Amino acid sequence: MSQVLFCRDPLNPRRVDAHFAPEAEAVRELGGTVALLDHDALLAGDARDAVARVPRDLGPVWYRGWMIPEQRYAELATALAARGTPLRVSADEYRCAHELPYWYPEFEAVTAASRWLAAEPGEVPTAEELARLASTLPAGPGVVKDWVKSRKHEWDTAAYVPDLADTPGLRRVVARMMELQDEFLAGGVALRAWEHYTGPEVRVWWLAGEPVLHTPHPDAADPAVPTPPLDQLRDPVARLGCPFITTDVARRADGTWRLIEVGDAQVSDRHPSVPPRALATLLLTPPTDG
Repeated sequence: MSQVLFCRDPLNPRRVDAHFAPEAEAVRELGGTVALLDHDALLAGDARDAVARVPRDLGPVWYRGWMIPEQRYAELATALAARGTPLRVSADEYRCAHELPYWYPEFEAVTAASRWLAAEPGEVPTAEELARLASTLPAGPGVVKDWVKSRKHEWDTAAYVPDLADTPGLRRVVARMMELQDEFLAGGVALRAWEHYTGPEVRVWWLAGEPVLHTPHPDAADPAVPTPPLDQLRDPVARLGCPFITTDVARRADGTWRLIEVGDAQVSDRHPSVPPRALATLLLTPPTDG
């Protein structure tokens, strides 16, 4: 039976973080083993302390918790392997599913045109750099994000660009996005051509290359979602080769289903309408380790 590593409650190191506690309880009810990670210590750069409560020689584990920057995830993988409790998703696999520049080449035909550049927190790219980047995208509106997340709740000031050719306006949005992301900026800046979607966004969960669950996006107000066609995603998912991922899809205004985002499913949130047992069942499915 599988083991699952959950984030611990910051105020009670013996308990699972409240956000993930229902899933952890479902894992236990199904016969799985739950171990605890100190997410705060990991983000602070102390991977050894972060895994201090993880049993030694537990065997391969899934992680289920808050997002982790890819470098910190690599440090977590190293610390756990040293304890005989390796992650089922390697650091390379996590990065490939988590950061846009790594998953985009496999999904380019089914998602919005995208370009990116590396940047450190607080170091806003020059107008010239952004203009060159934008010039390689279709003319018109665009969306600014880092390599993992957008600031969609600050859409007008830190995400949406009405005209990518308006370099001062583009740089203003990029600067605001980077200001808000601050130290949590992932990778750098990504520009994406804007596409008009209609209807609900659907999250598809893939395990070992197979679609095993489709759910509402966590932000959806209505839990009712259609079943999207998945044929166009099967080959890209297979080429990506990551064990456990999510793909967020929606119908474009012209009726075509399009990929919005790829994510590592270990850190993909669950809509409240999805029973915790549904996720626990996936985590306890016998792995197909190569």
